[in-house]
Amino acid sequence: MGVEMGDFLEAAGLLSYDPAAITRIYAGHPMRLARRVWQTLVPIGLYLLGVGVDWFTGQLANPARARARARECAELLVALGPAFIKAGQALSTRPDIIPPVLLEELAQLQDQLPGFDSALAMACIEEDLGAPVETIFASLEKEPISAASLGQVHRGVLMSGERVAVKVQRPGLREQITLDLYIVRNIAAWLNRNVGVIKSDLVGLIDELGKRVFEEMDYINEATNAETFARLHSHNPRIAVPAIYRQATSRRVLTMEWIDGVKLTNLDAVRALGVDPDDMVEVGVNCSLKQLLEDGFFHADPHPGNLLALSDGRLAYLDFGMMSEVSREARTGLIQAVVHLVNRNFGALSKDFVHLGFLGEAVDLEPIVPAFETVFGQALEMGVSRMDFKAVTDDLSGVMYRFPFQVPPYYALIIRSLVTLEGIALSVDPDFKILGAAYPYFARRLMEDPDPDLRRSLREMLYDGDEFRWQRLESLVASASLQNQLDLDGLLDQVLDFLFSPNGGLLRQQLVDALVQQMDALAWNTTLRLGRRLPTRLLPPGLRTLPPTPAGPPLLDLEPIQELLAILRDLPGFEPSLLLKRLPRVLGEPDLRRMGLQVAKGLAERGVVHLLRDVLVTPAVRQAAGVSGA
Repeated sequence: MGVEMGDFLEAAGLLSYDPAAITRIYAGHPMRLARRVWQTLVPIGLYLLGVGVDWFTGQLANPARARARARECAELLVALGPAFIKAGQALSTRPDIIPPVLLEELAQLQDQLPGFDSALAMACIEEDLGAPVETIFASLEKEPISAASLGQVHRGVLMSGERVAVKVQRPGLREQITLDLYIVRNIAAWLNRNVGVIKSDLVGLIDELGKRVFEEMDYINEATNAETFARLHSHNPRIAVPAIYRQATSRRVLTMEWIDGVKLTNLDAVRALGVDPDDMVEVGVNCSLKQLLEDGFFHADPHPGNLLALSDGRLAYLDFGMMSEVSREARTGLIQAVVHLVNRNFGALSKDFVHLGFLGEAVDLEPIVPAFETVFGQALEMGVSRMDFKAVTDDLSGVMYRFPFQVPPYYALIIRSLVTLEGIALSVDPDFKILGAAYPYFARRLMEDPDPDLRRSLREMLYDGDEFRWQRLESLVASASLQNQLDLDGLLDQVLDFLFSPNGGLLRQQLVDALVQQMDALAWNTTLRLGRRLPTRLLPPGLRTLPPTPAGPPLLDLEPIQELLAILRDLPGFEPSLLLKRLPRVLGEPDLRRMGLQVAKGLAERGVVHLLRDVLVTPAVRQAAGVSGA
């Protein structure tokens, strides 16, 4: 018993996930391990035996039976405890490992358990904070207001008068988690060695899970996450984040500001606050997209209990235990993948999945391209903004299960975050489409971001070979303008960047040709008018009978200019003065000087043609040669 208690205390002292240390703790003392193995492997074995019988007898082919077995699996994981609940939630984001029907049931796993004895909670607070509860809190409710797999929350008031929520960790949690992770990791290692069908690195998955669970169990880490999140969104008056009280926070106790609000999914209560639920959803979507595509630091667990509507119109985020980071390269890669999706370039999309880490460099992409076309082709018929994200991700899960995909941890959490967010939004608006709400944000980033990779993606989207797609530009600008934070100055700068970029050469040439035609017609017709005032005998032969030259359409009537002006006029807040402000920059462009040289060259060439063809040649000779005036 003393040895076992020593193991327990050693496990309690682990500050970070360390598989080698966990192995040392439990491998040499089999009794506690044997008890837990019996508690876990027997029910798991019985469940797998039942599934095996169903598979052998063909009953799993029945969708209802398969669904019932999947639901039974989710219930079993809840019964086995916190580590298994977290494992189920992690697996719910892995379509490369889990078949679709089980994926759906695991995605609904509720991280809710009964609370524990309040006396143990008070003892934990006093032990961790080093002082009696009554010296830290003016009042602290003994009964928890909510409980989850890792801890429970009590409502209280600090001695300084601030109302707070106090989260207290379950007693013995770290010890139970480490033991369960040790067992599950060894099962995963055995499966990887002996079951050839399993291609994914299950041990790596468990290690990633262990790392994240240990981060969640460290409330000091959660406090830092909350403060980082608050700093990143401090400029947004629509986002609320509870303040952290560090003097009453430790590794197992977290004290934060109490926030009065109602769950975003409780529509009647939200409306009773005088708040529009649709507006709240829009705030949440924009905030999530900023987290994913700008900050690279996002809330990976935005379930209904963690998003509250406040009476002042703000959206409050709670519980920052599960946060994740996305590198700039991955964020850029996601936007590039959206460009290839919109362009129906499924070959390039399959390469994006390689760059993002879903597929190995050696994987044959040829059979994956038509699979992507099947999944996305029909969905794109209605346009990307009307795509059903849940249906598409379900279909994509089937593709990932059939082919050698490995889902990167950051992407698994992104999908979980977006699917959860879409579920909340659908409870407010049954017609909500997460991609429709996200596309304006993607468009704005594509139009404004100076990142060279995104500039290439923008050109790729706007050009079909040498043909410029004005309709695509109009759609992008229109979508981007739906964003409240649209940087109009930045967008106009990007339009000018495009005009003076290599891909803007065709448009520049059109402008040069039109300008040469206009100036040549003006000069020639002026010459003819002046000539008419001279005596006929003084006129060169060619000028005596030539009619004026048509000037062609005015420069501003050229189709590209008309298209561009129409797009700019539709932008909210656009004024011609915004273009005039950019005149010095335009005048300093090297390409503008080259365009001036091209205009001069074109006018000189036309001048020589006029001289040789129209001035020095007599009408009779011109008629005999079949040459008409310019």
